[in-house]
Amino acid sequence: MKFADHFSEKSEGYARSRPTYPDELFRLLAEKSPARERVWDCATGNGQAAVGLARHFGSVEATDASAEQVANAKATPGVTYSVQPAEQTNFADASFDAVNVAQALHWFDFDRFNAEVQRVLKPGGLVLVTSYGWTQVSGEFDGELERLVLEPIRPLWPPQNAHVFNAYRDIPFPYERVEFPPLAIELRWSLAQFMAYIGTWTATRRMLQSEPAFLERATAGLAHAWGSETERTVTMPLHIQCGRR
Repeated sequence: MKFADHFSEKSEGYARSRPTYPDELFRLLAEKSPARERVWDCATGNGQAAVGLARHFGSVEATDASAEQVANAKATPGVTYSVQPAEQTNFADASFDAVNVAQALHWFDFDRFNAEVQRVLKPGGLVLVTSYGWTQVSGEFDGELERLVLEPIRPLWPPQNAHVFNAYRDIPFPYERVEFPPLAIELRWSLAQFMAYIGTWTATRRMLQSEPAFLERATAGLAHAWGSETERTVTMPLHIQCGRR
């Protein structure tokens, strides 16, 4: 399957505007792993998860099929970045204690990726797959966001995003399940930061090609519902699947 690159063109903005993950997610992964020596962060993007993993594992191999994403990744002690597809890497057999995939599994060839995980993961090692759901700010704001942004861009999502919307329930996950508690990303964002994040979505970027003022109009329409606070709490519930080889 050819790599579908939806992010290289705006990799700098992606690095600046995408949310980071709660430390508890990676702390629990390390706690449940058979060892904490080496973890593979697959489809690292610009390293949002790799940076967190480095606090809990001895070394992190962070890969992405996009050279532009890797070029914009954050240099972090203990993290080695390389450009490699998820389905075929140069890593040795049984060389990782854990594999992490954050907000990326839906782009993979599932069977080939799972075969690669089985090859590089040590017996008893863990696979952690995470995606984040729709944002939550307030009832009024969330309703206006649906009307002004989500409904207009709905036809423009790539078909793979359907897996994100249904929390990866239809993607093969051939591992022994390991329980994780409910977790969420919580951010203090301004409206401008929130809209910059929306601007990284594939569907939004497609809309901007035909309607360059789309985000400006949406921001103006959302301003009242955002209210007078400079920053508000933005919550993104995480959909987590963890399994043992």
